[in-house]
Amino acid sequence: MSTATADAMLMVPAERVHAQILAILHSWGMAEDLAATTAEMMVETDLLGVDSHGISMLMTYEARHLEGKLNLQARPRIVRQGPATALVDAGAGLGHPVSVFAMNLAVDKAIQTGVAVVGVRNSHHFGAAGVYARIAAKRGAVGMVTSATRGIAMVPTGGAVPVLGTNPMAFAAPAARNPPFVLDMATTTVAAGKVKVYALNDRPVPAGWVMDGDGASVTEPHLAHDYVLKRPEGGLTPLGGTPEMASHKGYGLAMMVHILGGTLVGASFSPIRNRTQSEKDPDGLGHFFMALNPAAFREEGEFEHDLDEAIDVLRATPPADPARPVQVAGDPEEAARARRLRDGIPVPPALDRHIRAICERGGAAYLLG
Repeated sequence: MSTATADAMLMVPAERVHAQILAILHSWGMAEDLAATTAEMMVETDLLGVDSHGISMLMTYEARHLEGKLNLQARPRIVRQGPATALVDAGAGLGHPVSVFAMNLAVDKAIQTGVAVVGVRNSHHFGAAGVYARIAAKRGAVGMVTSATRGIAMVPTGGAVPVLGTNPMAFAAPAARNPPFVLDMATTTVAAGKVKVYALNDRPVPAGWVMDGDGASVTEPHLAHDYVLKRPEGGLTPLGGTPEMASHKGYGLAMMVHILGGTLVGASFSPIRNRTQSEKDPDGLGHFFMALNPAAFREEGEFEHDLDEAIDVLRATPPADPARPVQVAGDPEEAARARRLRDGIPVPPALDRHIRAICERGGAAYLLG
């Protein structure tokens, strides 16, 4: 059961969060099976502790829906295909259904060819890249995911105004004894959604995440949120934070991600799109999904065995703080998933108010409380 007072954090069972997302998507007219896939990916994202990309994204999705940009009946359509490649059109739908389709198609092809790439065009936001990389790992393949972005939030190294998005990438590899190795990251120092979460919780933003137009760090959460989402100057720093801390590497990675998830598949580049498209045009995002079949390179089970041994060595590293053992990518998310399946998904009061308002506007039942 969820627990709450007027200003307390709700702790909501995953099943109820799933039902709430479904109720809202159905109230918008989304097709039953497409809504089911979308809700599943969004809840999995919240279970993994990626609060910025789960149920809290309904605020953004509602805005796209009310603007008339979303085609909630759109189904993935293969428009070009080879033995190890495919290009899929998302039909201006939400990115979750097409991304599940594309990652599974990439794995299907990689089982036959050893390696496969599926690109997606004409899509919208797809949530967290890591949930799709995990699909590959669950099926025994190595998965890599990148995506173009709608927003313009990253200030390039040496710049004063944002040009790139948070441009996420994810990589997952299956082990045998251990959970998969899963790297899921923005190429900014932090994802824009993380700043949103800090604002929703009225928590100061760590120094180095957000800069103003003069390059100074912004820590007040609501001001930081304004710099990321509303102001023409300032924004998120590239991974690294400052030139002295090698922010040029994050800047370069962001462009690499866009080349794979945007340029390669014919998707839009945010600064150009914002100058050339109308407010009613779909976001036109692109995604990139790659799958590698370890069986094409190693005898069965050898890859997973060796990855287990490497992960064990990393976790056995003597920690600087004995109370905080060394982890590998994916460990915090696995721990969050176990904890949240047991205790519920946290929904802060500000987000709960937003969800209530979305339900009222769309005629959906409010189910969180």
